[in-house]
Amino acid sequence: MIKTVLFALAVILIGFVSAVIGFIVVVNIGLIFAPELVLFGKEGYEATGPIGFILGALIGLIASYTLFFGKRPGK
Repeated sequence: MIKTVLFALAVILIGFVSAVIGFIVVVNIGLIFAPELVLFGKEGYEATGPIGFILGALIGLIASYTLFFGKRPGK
């Protein structure tokens, strides 16, 4: 029971950390490659921030969930 709770907290923490990393990376990419993008009333790199945050969170949550709760052979 405690192991499951700790794994769930680890999944949430990894998801948040990867969301922040995704935000930073995609804002920098948006600064260079998408200066004319308009999204949510923002323009340029400010518009790519939410995209990076969401994508980073999804990638981190899915990857860490698979790592901690995925079926392992022999168990």
